[in-house]
Amino acid sequence: MIGASPAFRRAVHLIDKIARYEVPVLIEGETGTGKELAARALHYGGPRRGHPFVPVNCGAIPDTLIENELFGHDRGAFTDARSHRRGLVSCAQ
Repeated sequence: MIGASPAFRRAVHLIDKIARYEVPVLIEGETGTGKELAARALHYGGPRRGHPFVPVNCGAIPDTLIENELFGHDRGAFTDARSHRRGLVSCAQ
């Protein structure tokens, strides 16, 4: 991440500070503001750096599929569930 404004420097300082701890973080912002870059900085600067980083654009997933995408399903959970499928949350752990 590159920037020099006071707001940017505060954001980078906050990311560095939060990255030291293993806590859930909600990142919000308009399209194109660097949310995924901030998430990557948190991930790779913290204790989970050795684990996979799994970005998810929740806005691109239909609400009828979001639960299945995030948490997966077992065989037979619904009509077309022919096999077990891990969710993205499980893949990120």
